[in-house]
Amino acid sequence: MTASVRKYIRWFCADARGVVAVEFAITGLMLADGLLNAVDMGYYIYRRMEVENAAQAGAQVAWKTCSGQSSLLPATQNCSGLNSAVTAAIQGTTVGGAVTLATGYPEEGDYCVNASNLLQCVGSLSSTAPANCSATGQQSTCSAAGNASATPGDYILVQVTYPY
Repeated sequence: MTASVRKYIRWFCADARGVVAVEFAITGLMLADGLLNAVDMGYYIYRRMEVENAAQAGAQVAWKTCSGQSSLLPATQNCSGLNSAVTAAIQGTTVGGAVTLATGYPEEGDYCVNASNLLQCVGSLSSTAPANCSATGQQSTCSAAGNASATPGDYILVQVTYPY
């Protein structure tokens, strides 16, 4: 290597002009990446809450459409206009038509509070039994949930789908 090349390399390594700009660019990219990830995660969480709100709106409309009519039980089979009312309610939210009623829903079943204070299915009233429910037909006691003195409650489950 010639002396002029060595001198040029020494000069290049000793020169500190522009180092701050390079460091700022690298740091700025890392900060921007973190900020964009936080914004994206916030948008996902917001959309998820909106989808859950749509499902809740569908369940509320199902209750409103068929409540107080015990002769209609199971409501999923005997309450006219249930599916169309639930679909209109879930698509009437801020998510709009992007959210749809999942196949096989709404489901209806008898649920009881178990020893862990969680709802447990003790009987399915829908034509398709929920995955977490082994018994079919209307139940009169909560013995399957370990609470034989309680009376089961009729619950309608609404599940929705949304492409993220």
